[in-house]
Amino acid sequence: MTRTSWLRWPARESLTRERLGRQRLLLAWCGRVAIAGFVLWNVISEPASPTWASAVDVVVLLVCAGVWQLYLRTTLDHVLGPSLALLAVLVGGAIGAQAAGMETVGMGVWCAAIVLALKRLPLAVALGSAVLAYGGFVPVSESSWTRTLLTAATFCLVGYVLRLDAEGRGRERQLIEQERAALAAEAESAALTERARIAREIHDVLAHSLSAQLVHLEAARLLVERDAPKEQVLARVVAARGMAREGLAETRQALSALRGDMAPVEHFLRALDDVEVEVTGTPRLLSAEASQTVRRVAQEALTNVRKHAPGASVRLRFSYEEGEAALEVRDFGGARPDGELAATGSGYGLRGMRERAELLGGSLEAGPVEGGGGGFVVRLRVPE
Repeated sequence: MTRTSWLRWPARESLTRERLGRQRLLLAWCGRVAIAGFVLWNVISEPASPTWASAVDVVVLLVCAGVWQLYLRTTLDHVLGPSLALLAVLVGGAIGAQAAGMETVGMGVWCAAIVLALKRLPLAVALGSAVLAYGGFVPVSESSWTRTLLTAATFCLVGYVLRLDAEGRGRERQLIEQERAALAAEAESAALTERARIAREIHDVLAHSLSAQLVHLEAARLLVERDAPKEQVLARVVAARGMAREGLAETRQALSALRGDMAPVEHFLRALDDVEVEVTGTPRLLSAEASQTVRRVAQEALTNVRKHAPGASVRLRFSYEEGEAALEVRDFGGARPDGELAATGSGYGLRGMRERAELLGGSLEAGPVEGGGGGFVVRLRVPE
């Protein structure tokens, strides 16, 4: 044992009766009732017939029981001074009862005080208290000092065993509480992660659909202001309606993705409008997260092209590589519009795509094409 263990109080979880267990609690109460009944029976049956001395014995036992309850509370709060004072009252009562001829009461209270000291006080203080209790009890005991010493040592051992049992239960309760706290934190983290995933899905679907509709509706507004032919305005409105239908379909697809029901990625990419698609490598089924990330990045990149470089041609390359999938979306040509339409983006789309890739252990690069030709390129790599 270390020096600290000799001076350390038993943990509060070891001293409390909370979550003791129904069987253990029932056993403890049965033991207390049996001991109290045995002592009372001996008090009453020692004389030929009950006398006033028997009544005094019972009163002394009740007083000691009250002191015992106070002692349990002070030791539970780890208050040393009052605990030692109450223990001294118990030992003093035992010595007084023994000196007055109440042997059963005196011996019972004395043994209980030793057990309570070893079970609920710091070990160094408990052993010192046991030695003092033994020294005070020997002069009034009718037994020899060796027998009294053996009795004291036996009940010291009983108290220490009960202490070890209580500390074991206390550590078990602490571990259970820590495990519950860890499980609660894990569940909260999983819930936050799922909320973030759903938020990304909602953003990607709405950003793609609503941005495309905004492009067409803004164009229709400009045409109306310029008194353009009705057919041109109608074409833009019809296109916006088509984007709304696509947004509804994408929302349903996002819900399917959240359920883990996904179609092959290449089928989705080849279904994109006005895009040159090239797929290389051996097709295989990607994880739901990786598949959804590829889809959302492709949609976001095309939305940016339509918004910031209308009229540009787009080439999309998707390849199955060893342990990962790679996507490249590049636009060629197209005019960068000025004014309200060009300012509709907040830059969150690229950040969201990068965050989505990094969460899976992948990477995303986006920027102007190096060298001649101009244009913008988005490159994605995600593990399978």
